[in-house]
Amino acid sequence: MAGGIAVGTQAPIAAAMAQRVGGASGSFIVHIGGTVASLILLVFRGGEQIGQWRELPWYMLGCGALGAMLFLSFSYTIPRIGATGAIALLMVGQLLATMAIDHYGAFGVTVRLIDPSRMLAIVLLITGAYLIMR
Repeated sequence: MAGGIAVGTQAPIAAAMAQRVGGASGSFIVHIGGTVASLILLVFRGGEQIGQWRELPWYMLGCGALGAMLFLSFSYTIPRIGATGAIALLMVGQLLATMAIDHYGAFGVTVRLIDPSRMLAIVLLITGAYLIMR
C-alpha cells in the first residue's frame, strides 16, 4: 500500500512539474531525486551487492527507461483526464502486464496461469476504470 500511496501522490506532482518544465526535464529531475534517495539508502545499507551490477541481464539495466515512460505518460494524461483516471488506467495496464508475466513465468517469477477467475478480475478492473473515466 505504501508504494501505491507513493505513486498516487507522485503522479500529480510530477504532472504539474512537467507542465512547468517539460516532460523530459521533469523526468530527469524526478530520476535525479530518486538517484540521490537511492544512494543515501545504499550507503546506509552498506552497499548491498552493488558490485554485482555487471552480471545483470541487459533488460534489468534498462528498466529505468520504463520509469521515464511512466513519468511521461503521467505528464501527458493527468492534465487531460485527471489523476484518478490516469491511475485507474495505470492499474489496469499494470495488472494486464503482470498477469501475462505471471502466466509465462517471465523474468523468473513463479508461473501463475490465467484462469477464469483471473479473467473475471480483469474484466471487473476494466469495468471499474471505465466507470471512473466516464
